[in-house]
Amino acid sequence: MGPGAERDLPALPGLEAAAGEAFRALGMDAVADDTPPAPEELRPFLLSGGLLVARDREDGPPVAYALLEVVDGCLHIEQVSVRPDHARQRIGRALLERAAVRAVAEGLPALTLTTFAHVPWNAPYYRRCGFRPLAPHEETPGLRRLRAREAAAGLDHWPRLCMRRDLETASRQGK
Repeated sequence: MGPGAERDLPALPGLEAAAGEAFRALGMDAVADDTPPAPEELRPFLLSGGLLVARDREDGPPVAYALLEVVDGCLHIEQVSVRPDHARQRIGRALLERAAVRAVAEGLPALTLTTFAHVPWNAPYYRRCGFRPLAPHEETPGLRRLRAREAAAGLDHWPRLCMRRDLETASRQGK
């Protein structure tokens, strides 16, 4: 598990589409049918160091990935996707932990994300990973902009929320 590479980009849309199929069982066909980002849309994350991938083997294709970007001084988890045949193996959690290590190294105080409130592998899962829901007054301007884009894309048909996981950075520990 580590930084993504140019060779990973063509595999990520198919991985995303496969991961999205799980939403169909919840009656969220629109989410399952959403067109995954194309490689050229993912390239900025790669170039900024915001693409993490997990593989079965060093030379193998990605089995999971995360997209990261700094939003309002926190490391924002834009996306976490795991191939269905690799689900429930703690790969998603390992990607989150890798993101937390990066955030701490960069002196960022927290991880943030937006997610579906009632999808079992979304908000309930992230709570188990140490995230807490943000009240509307806690949402930063950048998170509000992300939520507005999600609403414009129709994702608010199902309840969504912003979440945050505070991190222990060296400055917060008094070092």
